[in-house]
Amino acid sequence: VQLQASGGGLVQAGGSLRLSCAASGRLFNINTMGWYRRAPGKQRELVARITRSGSTIYADSVKDRFTISRDNTENTVYLQMNILKSEDTAVYYCNADSIVGSYWGQGTQVTVSS
Repeated sequence: VQLQASGGGLVQAGGSLRLSCAASGRLFNINTMGWYRRAPGKQRELVARITRSGSTIYADSVKDRFTISRDNTENTVYLQMNILKSEDTAVYYCNADSIVGSYWGQGTQVTVSS
């Protein structure tokens, strides 16, 4: 399974960005997909996850601002990020879990200027 993330960039505080992650390869056993992030000097943390059936989990810090969605026909997961804050600055990584392993994308930088 290969994951290709895109959509990062530089945005002012209060702005929005939309991340996309397209999966390719052996996809039949992919269940949960999600987004993690690593801010400078910090450990990687969960941002949001979504199952194949659409159940979602969010980090408390992004609830009511970020929305994760998934297109199973296109094997793509999205992260709509609104009301961005400087503390959202990080490298965002796409993740996909299956019964045989966990897969990671290459990361996309999100920088929020205050």
